[in-house]
Amino acid sequence: MEGLNIPLNHILLIASLLFVIGMLGLMIRRNIIFILMSLEVMLNSAALAFVAAGAHWGQPDGQIVFMLILSIAAAEVAVGLSLVLQVQRRFRSLDMDSLDWMRG
Repeated sequence: MEGLNIPLNHILLIASLLFVIGMLGLMIRRNIIFILMSLEVMLNSAALAFVAAGAHWGQPDGQIVFMLILSIAAAEVAVGLSLVLQVQRRFRSLDMDSLDWMRG
């Protein structure tokens, strides 16, 4: 039984749409949690593109890079959420505009 044969162009189109959605969320939103979620969407779109390219060319490199992206995303979530908790405790807000004076 063969798997689905989806053209690489279709998968790359979905990955690029996900990346654009994440980029728009990163630029438009001001809440730190939504910004972190947008970064996760962008990382997942890049991982999808790597896995699709690796499957298209029959190489395991895409899956290896996916595991690297997955570990980076886990570390980003751990550090990002700890920073979010500290900002919420100290400033009582998660709005990036209210934290603008922290530029130093």
